[in-house]
Amino acid sequence: MHVSDYLMTAGGLALFLYGMKMMSGGLEAAAGTRLKTLLEKLTSNRILGVLVGAGITMVIQSSSATTVMVVGFVNSGLMGLSQAVWVIMGANIGTTITGQLIALDVGALAPVVALAGVVMVTFFKQKKVVDTGTIIAGLGILFIGMDLMSSSLQPLQNSPAFISMMTKFSNPLLGILAGAVFTAIIQSSSASVGILQALATSGLIGLGSSVYVLFGQNIGTCITAVLASIGTNKNARRSTIIHILFNCIGTAVFVIICMTTPFVSFMQSLTPDNPAAQIANVHTLFNIVTTLLLLPFGQLLAKAACRILPGEDQPDADMAPLHLTEQGMGSTAIAISQLEREVGHMYELACQNLFDGMDSVVAGKAADLKKIEEREEYIDYLNTAITSYIAGVTAENIAARDAAALNALFSVAGNVERMGDHAMNIAQYTQSAKDRGVEFSDGATQEMEIMREVLRRGLEVLPRSFAADRRQGLSAISHAEEKIDEMNRRFRHNQISRLGSHQCSAQACVMYSELLTDVERVGDHLLNIAQACYQHELQLVF
Repeated sequence: MHVSDYLMTAGGLALFLYGMKMMSGGLEAAAGTRLKTLLEKLTSNRILGVLVGAGITMVIQSSSATTVMVVGFVNSGLMGLSQAVWVIMGANIGTTITGQLIALDVGALAPVVALAGVVMVTFFKQKKVVDTGTIIAGLGILFIGMDLMSSSLQPLQNSPAFISMMTKFSNPLLGILAGAVFTAIIQSSSASVGILQALATSGLIGLGSSVYVLFGQNIGTCITAVLASIGTNKNARRSTIIHILFNCIGTAVFVIICMTTPFVSFMQSLTPDNPAAQIANVHTLFNIVTTLLLLPFGQLLAKAACRILPGEDQPDADMAPLHLTEQGMGSTAIAISQLEREVGHMYELACQNLFDGMDSVVAGKAADLKKIEEREEYIDYLNTAITSYIAGVTAENIAARDAAALNALFSVAGNVERMGDHAMNIAQYTQSAKDRGVEFSDGATQEMEIMREVLRRGLEVLPRSFAADRRQGLSAISHAEEKIDEMNRRFRHNQISRLGSHQCSAQACVMYSELLTDVERVGDHLLNIAQACYQHELQLVF
């Protein structure tokens, strides 16, 4: 091979990988949060879970992306470990579509396909058209890179050293190791299988050697999910163990089949003149057969993962988000789910402070200010962490609907943080009254009891009924906010009357007025939160 051949091979590989990245990015931008909805709602049944996993992976052209999404959903609690098993199985089937597309040998049309996609991206403004054009351009560039690699590798047919190295892969262990390591490096089984097909098309490796490399590639693709699971909870890490177990068991089964039966000869006979199709067919058969073998034992795989990684998650003593983790592909859908859960966690903390503060005011006993202050500090920290996380996600090219949802979550987090501030104020009133020798009248105390119950009912609407029926939940919260406003006006009038009849001191009147202001502002922030959730179909998780 000349230097120009090596450069062409490198260029072809670059185009191939870039085309695949364009396809994945365009498909995810076009799909938006619909991928999240499918994974969340359609995975309760094992067959349906497999089909959903396969379908989404066929769409986004990457089992790694689907598995990373699964890790994110398991980590955020939106998907159970048993559900993850079926989706992971389906993802392994869906990833074989790329190899089948490559085997179709449509290289002659690749420049036309790429040109059509580039025209759509360059000359159209509509987001959907641009996303579709990105997908089409990526597909064309992928095939151009594939053809470039295949043609530039052909001179290696005359290299004894290279041919000798390729034939060594007929040793199962060496082939599996080579496939696993290479796929782990480039983090895409679809890409590594495509490169293997290019080698086979150029006559540099036969099916007898490439099958073992192919099996290793299925193992190597797990590295992306392993990296994505770093810093997640144990169930999320267990989902990556299931992914590894699936491919290792499948590899063991197929190595035995290849060594004891004429499996390789049979697969060659199906498409004798198309080495790329032979590899694609083996890849597809490997994942379908492994899924069918392990489908009845999905719960056992989940239990095995729990045995390998035993124990429960322990809460971290230091302040840290519970649900925000960095993700790769599929990050927009996962990020929104994690943010919904983290904002829900933040809301619960603010409510707890409000309940504790109101209880202390009504009882006339100082609240445990240390605990409330710790929660308030944590709320402020989470608001900063959530804002930073949203900024990182919005820096990427995301769908307009997802951007609107992220902006709404930013607004909700800000409203929750302000609720926390008002809760802190309320909690401090009893201590301030005690320090100043201020006593609230019986009438004011009775009104504070009413205030506490109205506020509690309003705050509890969001986690209890809002998720089931957003319209009804918004109506209930709007009614609660109106009732708080009406109650505020009435109680202020009552307090002025008590002050005029010398039933309370001026200091008590001022402090009570400040309390009413805080409660009214909490009602305003609660309504803001409900409106944002309703308008952008947010599903805060508590």
